Amino acid sequence: MVEIKTPEQIAKMREAGLVVAAVHAATAEAAVPGATTKDLDMVARKVLAEHKAKPNFLGYGGFPATICTSVNEVVVHGIPDEKTVLKDGDIISIDAGAIIDGWHGDAAFTAFVGTGHAPELVELSRVTQESMWAGIAAMKNGGRLVDVSRAIETYIRRQPRPGGGKYGIVEEYGGHGIGTEMHMDPHLLNYVSRKRGKGPKLIPGFCLAIEPMVTLGTPNTQVLEDEWTVITTDGTWSSHWEHSIALTEAGPLVLTAPDGGRAKLAELGVTAAPDPLG
Repeated sequence: MVEIKTPEQIAKMREAGLVVAAVHAATAEAAVPGATTKDLDMVARKVLAEHKAKPNFLGYGGFPATICTSVNEVVVHGIPDEKTVLKDGDIISIDAGAIIDGWHGDAAFTAFVGTGHAPELVELSRVTQESMWAGIAAMKNGGRLVDVSRAIETYIRRQPRPGGGKYGIVEEYGGHGIGTEMHMDPHLLNYVSRKRGKGPKLIPGFCLAIEPMVTLGTPNTQVLEDEWTVITTDGTWSSHWEHSIALTEAGPLVLTAPDGGRAKLAELGVTAAPDPLG
């Protein structure tokens, strides 16, 4: 069953989403050469405490940290530690969440550590981020869940990969419903599967976390012995972008974007819903 939210509940999720945005801003600033992924986790903890928000990753299924820090070939669920020191030229995907009064926010972004990144890495992150926005723009009242999946996949498939070949769209992990829990129905694929059908109808109150994960090689992944860290099997680097979105009568509201997604959606010809917090 899909949990449909009231406008009042969406407003509370917006509060949580803005805390996640604050965590992103602080960790992006802290992701510099010489910093450890544990340092970034401590930054996130401080921001959550300042906003009187609870972390929704810490303890989730036994996860031992506040955020996920996935460096280079790590796709998702990287565990922050003192041994992983960021180096000039690395990329890191930071996944963070927050809970306000029982309502969840969840979002991720890919950051560039230092300078001198290869153009193919810059393009990888851009393609992943833009595919996420294509999926967000496809969240329309009366549409279907598969419309979001199709928009994400179509955008990625149309982008030429520097050096030739195709981008890998990770299949084992995808987006999800969000609300009173971090992960809820429905599961959102980042590609179209004929076996899954059209999925549920998109109506006001429908909330999704849209999160494409894209690699420079194959889509194949494996989980390390810590039972969390997911890496590419071919060692190629990957990017992960995510936002939590609420569909309202007036259209989509990007709960975890500072401006509610207004500027980016306008570029795509979509009007973002008014911010319930003003």
